[in-house]
Amino acid sequence: MSHKVDGKVGFVLALLRGAVVGLVLIFTFLAGFWLRGAPQTMAAGISPVNDAGILNQETKQYVLLSQTQALIDEHFVRPLPEQSKLEYGAIRGMLGALGDKYTFFIEPPVAASESNVLAGRYGGIGVQVTRDEQGRFALYPFRDSPAAKAGVKDGDLLTKVNDKELTLDTPPDQVDQMLRGEVKDNNGVKISITRPGTNEQLDFQIAFAEIEIPSVNWRVLAEATDLGYIQIMRFTARTPAELEDAIADLRTHNIKGVVLDLRNNPGGLLQESVQVAGQFMKGGVVLYEHTRTDEKAYEAPVDESRLADLPIVAIINGGTASAAELVAGALHDSGRAVLLGQKSYGKGSIQLIFPLADKSSVHITTAEWLTPNKTQIDGVGLEPDIPMIPDPNGRDVELGEAVRTLRSKLG
Repeated sequence: MSHKVDGKVGFVLALLRGAVVGLVLIFTFLAGFWLRGAPQTMAAGISPVNDAGILNQETKQYVLLSQTQALIDEHFVRPLPEQSKLEYGAIRGMLGALGDKYTFFIEPPVAASESNVLAGRYGGIGVQVTRDEQGRFALYPFRDSPAAKAGVKDGDLLTKVNDKELTLDTPPDQVDQMLRGEVKDNNGVKISITRPGTNEQLDFQIAFAEIEIPSVNWRVLAEATDLGYIQIMRFTARTPAELEDAIADLRTHNIKGVVLDLRNNPGGLLQESVQVAGQFMKGGVVLYEHTRTDEKAYEAPVDESRLADLPIVAIINGGTASAAELVAGALHDSGRAVLLGQKSYGKGSIQLIFPLADKSSVHITTAEWLTPNKTQIDGVGLEPDIPMIPDPNGRDVELGEAVRTLRSKLG
């Protein structure tokens, strides 16, 4: 989850784009939660900076950093890079010293696109990024997206972005950030992929375009016409309204149960995920948020419950992260859903997004969250009630088992 602090006040966005929190959507576990709408004052740990971005020398802080910069200016043998590049390196080093992979720095073009991503649109190449059981990044391009038009196919494995090699330690959030950016002339990204089942290794240079994608898909199941299927791909500002549309439509078909598909959902906005959980619950706590000094309970809005009377099976996997884990954990602990699939990713933290003077930004972990039973999932994940092994040929065996589970509940 991430929060965005805009100017002198905070605008809690969310990464629950997971990291991780992509949409390239990347918004992938854009890891996380973003808190949206709760003001944060500049007094919350932000020190004044001068025009160069270094703390005012009257504070007597970062003396060694200032000395180092002076020595570089005087003695370095080759032409110096732009001042901003040196500052960005110093910021990354400072954040890296915290030892938290969800606390990181992003440069202005990517930072500028985050609000649009959480609003359900963004500049990017139009792919969903998921992490497979081996920890590799698999790409699933959206229909008619720049990625699809360039030749990227479902299941292609992303190995490099702009010639930077990805590793098992690369957070999904950062991969999402790499695959999106400002839509303008000649702005895009180079990706390198390997194609499963072949020895092909391919490079694509793909221009960014504006991507708009619904966060909720739904249908009446063809194999079980009294059951509804709802897939939530990410929690954006539009998700609660889209879910209401889905529920209204499914109710016209007199459904008796729901399969809620949260697979490969990297997370998103905190308040919106709480609203979504409330659609399935009969009130009660959705999560507990722990900061360094405080604990806060988030309650399900009882008046927004639309499906609290129907049995639910929620499908999760290793790509289910952050806000998606929050919803799954809340439904499980409240007795509203059976969890089926594979263990979830395990991102139980919240980030604030602080814009800097040049429109770059830093993501800083400010809180952790627990399920209603106060279960810690950060680094652990949610264990399914019904474990499933994914079919190696890509068959959706989890959906079939979810239908059978609902059938047994309905008698």
